[in-house]
Amino acid sequence: MVEFIFGKKFQNTFSKLKEDIIKKRIINQLKKIESNSEAGKPMMHNRRGTRELYLKPFRLSYVYNKNENKIYVMDLYHKKKQ
Repeated sequence: MVEFIFGKKFQNTFSKLKEDIIKKRIINQLKKIESNSEAGKPMMHNRRGTRELYLKPFRLSYVYNKNENKIYVMDLYHKKKQ
């Protein structure tokens, strides 16, 4: 089973969300990542090794470490702030 580790940026942004619908969509995407760790789009250049999933209007950034079988959820940010 995959273990999730949530970064401070993600926790901070997630806790500030007011709409339960968006929170539920994020949780569903985390379940999707759990079943398929390579579900997100692989990033390039200085963000190489990370993956992102798009959930309108946010992006969920994460890293999967195969050796440790852990998923590090790093950030949840608005697409406009990219």
